[in-house]
Amino acid sequence: MLTRPRRRLTAAMSFGRRRIQRLGPYQSLIVMLLPAMLVEPLKIVAVFVAGDGHWLTGTGIMIAAYGASLLVVERVFKIVKPKLMTLNWFASAWIWFTGMRQSVSAWLRALATKCRAVACER
Repeated sequence: MLTRPRRRLTAAMSFGRRRIQRLGPYQSLIVMLLPAMLVEPLKIVAVFVAGDGHWLTGTGIMIAAYGASLLVVERVFKIVKPKLMTLNWFASAWIWFTGMRQSVSAWLRALATKCRAVACER
């Protein structure tokens, strides 16, 4: 059973999701870029904090910024991807990127297999 604050959070998230899904493709692209633009300055601040001698604090800020960026951008991308795929240039870039990712992944798997075979021979 969900508690009242959790129900409110869930309702707010689904309301936000519906609002984002109603946007056009270029508005969706802007919504996609907003979290990245907000989190990137935090990463720069983390470098300055770490450079000032506060390694643990800087590392903590950097990990939190990367985590927040990854979590938010991934969720937003899942919501706006159908709209973004209606843009020809984005769809072409996405197809190229996923093809390249699969090629590199296959190459790395083959390389790992060869390395294991060489290591087993020794």
